[in-house]
Amino acid sequence: MTAAGPAAAPAVEPSPRAAPAVEPPWRRLDPKLIWADGLRAVLSMLPGVLTMVFLDAGGTMVTWPLLVLAGWGLWGALVDLVRWLTTRYRLTETHLECRAGLLVRSSRSVARERIRTVDVDARLIHRVAGVRRVTIGAGQTSTAMEAALVLDALSRDAAERLRRELTGAPEEEPTAEAREPALAEFDRRWVVYNLFGIWALVCAGGLLFGAQVTLGAFGVDLVGWFRSAVDAWQLGAVGAFGFGFALVVVVGAVGMGTQFFTSQAFFRLTREPGEHGGSVLRTRRGLFRTREAVRDEARTRGATISEPLLWRWLGTTDTSLITTGVFWWSEGVTLLPRGPRRAALRVAAAVLGDDPLTAPLTRHPAAALRRRLVWALWVAAAAALAVAPLGRPAWAVALGVVGPLALGLAFAGYRSLGHAVTDDYLVLRAGAMTRSTSALRRTAVSGVCIRQSPLQRRLGLATVRVSTAAGEGSYAARDLAVAEALPLAVSALPVVTTFREGGSVPGPRIGSGRPAP
Repeated sequence: MTAAGPAAAPAVEPSPRAAPAVEPPWRRLDPKLIWADGLRAVLSMLPGVLTMVFLDAGGTMVTWPLLVLAGWGLWGALVDLVRWLTTRYRLTETHLECRAGLLVRSSRSVARERIRTVDVDARLIHRVAGVRRVTIGAGQTSTAMEAALVLDALSRDAAERLRRELTGAPEEEPTAEAREPALAEFDRRWVVYNLFGIWALVCAGGLLFGAQVTLGAFGVDLVGWFRSAVDAWQLGAVGAFGFGFALVVVVGAVGMGTQFFTSQAFFRLTREPGEHGGSVLRTRRGLFRTREAVRDEARTRGATISEPLLWRWLGTTDTSLITTGVFWWSEGVTLLPRGPRRAALRVAAAVLGDDPLTAPLTRHPAAALRRRLVWALWVAAAAALAVAPLGRPAWAVALGVVGPLALGLAFAGYRSLGHAVTDDYLVLRAGAMTRSTSALRRTAVSGVCIRQSPLQRRLGLATVRVSTAAGEGSYAARDLAVAEALPLAVSALPVVTTFREGGSVPGPRIGSGRPAP
């Protein structure tokens, strides 16, 4: 009798291994970039060929600038070729990744939820080749002040597809009937607001210097022509200065007007559907170089209008957004190009859904004017003392020139002061050379600081500064009466603390450089 052995264990089929997730493929830049750079290299050498072959021009003054131009074109083509060979990028469910570099390899990754702006632009050579440059901003810059990620260059379809993927825009453009009307469109009358200014004089200096160097290589002397005109018309020293200044103003106005028209032509500001049911502000502009910027409206915290002093009588106004994740000096904050004040107020109200910038402002006390007058006198005295060793005529002239200018700026700065509190916004206005009115959403205020300098304490004044994670980081109501500073601080941030001798009690903190909790 034999004992039965142990029952055989049933065979267990191995469970199928989970299929690995398929990662999105790496993409390359568009090869038409090489063709565009080849065209640029040919164009950079074309002036030298035409000059030395057909015009029979020679000499160092002609040859070296043309060689530098040709070398610049060849170097740019070589750099772009290396970038095309070494750059790869891909878009995953959570990140946008990019690898680039030949000698020094770099790998950059940007979380999709951190992306703030998507800008698409194309220079003339890009437009001819049918490619675009895409700049993805995520509220960060490197030590070279570059944006979070730049892809130069993608095909027009690839750039548009990437923009839609990152912003959540619909796949198909709405029809003309279903499209919402634009918040603002380019108006040719805006050119008038951009013809004059300090930068126009700088532009004229650059244009005249470049024309003198370029035409001088071909034997044309602009300085000699100017002297001949002055002698022929017998203008004298004063007349020559007036004629020269008028010439500079005209050249600067033409240069600034041309630059504004070419950069802002076809401007269009629209509100379009965005990611997660939100909306984005989309800006398109440019004649030769087209630019397109997309900003998430959910990150908007307010708006600022700036009015330069010399052109305030014309109503010249710059309009910008107060938004998170975008630096205040970048193009992403620009809401409108320089134009009339009425257009700026209308567009700002449409973007904010409210009209806080037209709220009546509370004037600041006369002591604020006295404080500015004291500083103006100190500046004039310092200027006179600086040139006092040169003798009486020098310090008298300095006092006579600097004194009236400083006093005028003091009056202008005082007249710009004002503040208001509406249901949803804190409105602050200040500035002598440029009067800036900022409407900041009260829910965006993260801290309040009330400060007093020795002169302010003597005059019974205080400055209320609110901090925020958007725009410039902080905005101030300068030189308020102390009795007005306390309610303003409480309105901006209701939960504040005052430090007094013997303990702390509810209320704003005065005399502390730290923001209230």
